[in-house]
Amino acid sequence: MKADALFPFPQYRLIAGVDEAGRGPLAGPVSVAAVILDPERPIDGLDDSKKLSEAKREALYPLIVERALAWRIEFVDVEEIDRINILQATMEGMRRALCALRPSPELARIDGNRAPKRLPCAFETLIGGDALDQAIMAASILAKVARDRHMRQLHARWPQYGFDHHKGYSTPAHLAALTQHGPCPQHRRSFAPVRLALTPA
Repeated sequence: MKADALFPFPQYRLIAGVDEAGRGPLAGPVSVAAVILDPERPIDGLDDSKKLSEAKREALYPLIVERALAWRIEFVDVEEIDRINILQATMEGMRRALCALRPSPELARIDGNRAPKRLPCAFETLIGGDALDQAIMAASILAKVARDRHMRQLHARWPQYGFDHHKGYSTPAHLAALTQHGPCPQHRRSFAPVRLALTPA
């Protein structure tokens, strides 16, 4: 597919890539990032954060922060996730991140097939965008690194769950710890494995 067919909005110059990290875990916030890259300051090595090593993501993070025209990371906490559900929490995080960008974007390019309501700009959704668009790649890296760092901080408070290793995902070790210790305040009560751990045997 030709590039102009993939990205059919040549009139826009301030284009924000948007991506999230942490929709699936049983614990911790969902992290959303929006990034407007500077074409005059390219960043080598950008890719989907899931394809990069932790060391590579950590190395790229300060380069993105330094060279981007604008960037923003938003956390949506566990209480809000449980109140409005994880999809709506993710959409709200995207909206907040885009609204906070300065300069404001003219177009938001959002990874996936859903977009929030009440955005401050035009938008397009792009399935697999974190492998196709540099700004979405940058957003995926910021969201992933920021959330991983946050989960390591949570580990310092609740070390019995191993948040520093699995980052809240439902690994066998995490499920075993959840069964043994029950949920902590950072577990998402709206997720079935956490609800199950709350139910008396």
